[in-house]
Amino acid sequence: MGRWLITGCSTGIGREIARAALESGHSVVVTARRTETVADLADGFGDRAVAVALDVTDKDQITAAVRTADKAFGGIDVLVNNAGNGYLSAIEEGEDEAVRKLFDTNYFGVVDTIKAVLPGMRARRCGHIINISSMTGLVANPPNAYYSSTKFALEALTEALAQEVKPFGIKVTAIEPGAFRTDWAARSMWESSTPISDYDENVGARKTMIKEFANHLPGDPRKVAEAVLMVATLDEPPLRLLLGRDVLKAVREKLAAFSASIDDWEAVTKNVNFPKE
Repeated sequence: MGRWLITGCSTGIGREIARAALESGHSVVVTARRTETVADLADGFGDRAVAVALDVTDKDQITAAVRTADKAFGGIDVLVNNAGNGYLSAIEEGEDEAVRKLFDTNYFGVVDTIKAVLPGMRARRCGHIINISSMTGLVANPPNAYYSSTKFALEALTEALAQEVKPFGIKVTAIEPGAFRTDWAARSMWESSTPISDYDENVGARKTMIKEFANHLPGDPRKVAEAVLMVATLDEPPLRLLLGRDVLKAVREKLAAFSASIDDWEAVTKNVNFPKE
C-alpha cells in the first residue's frame, strides 16, 4: 500500500480521491485549509489517515504537511495536487489582485508542493506526482481565460517535470477532467466584481450558464477518484489522462483545427528560414 499526500480534500474531486485511497488501504495525509472539513475522513480510518491544515499558498504549511507525512508514514509515494479555485471574468474585467491570487493557488502552490516533495522521492528513486489539471488547460474559452491560463501553465510544468524526473524513477501525470458535478462553480469559484456591459452577451452569458448548470454537470467525481487510483498503480502511466466525453470531444476538435491550420500555413512557416547552403 502507498503513502499519499492530497491537497484540497474538503470537497469534490479531492475529497473523493482521499476517500477512495483510504478505502483501498493506502495511508493518506488529508489536507484542507480548515481541518474540520476533513475530520470525518481522518476519524474513519485510524492511523492511516492524518488531517493537516494546508493552504498551498503558505510555504510553511506545505513544509509542515510534508514533515507530517514523513513522521507518520515514513515518506510520500504519491502526491496529488488538487487544491485550486476558479475565476470567471473577461480578460479586460480581470482584477490584478484576484488574478495573482489565482496563480498563487493554482500554479505556484503546485510548484511549491512539488519542490517540497521531490527531495524525498529522489532519495528513494520512486514516486508519482499527479496534477489535477482541467479541460480548460487544453482548450480555452471565455469566461475562464485566467483560470485556463493557470492550467495551461500547469500543463507545461507537468510536461517538463515528467522528463526531468524520469531518470529518478518518478512518474508524472496530468488528470484532465471535463465538467464534473463538484462545487467548483460555487464555493470554489471567484468572479470579477467589475463586469463590463459590452461583454454581457458573450462572456456574461457564459458565466450565467456555468453557474446555473453547476449542479447538473455530467461527470461523477467518484469515477475521477477511481481513475486516479488506477493510474497510480501503473508502471507506465499516461502523461495526460482525459476524463469525460466533453473533454475528449473538445480536444479532438482542437487538434483537428490546429492540424488543418498548420497545413494551411505550412509554406509561410517554412519560408522564414535561411536558404539551405
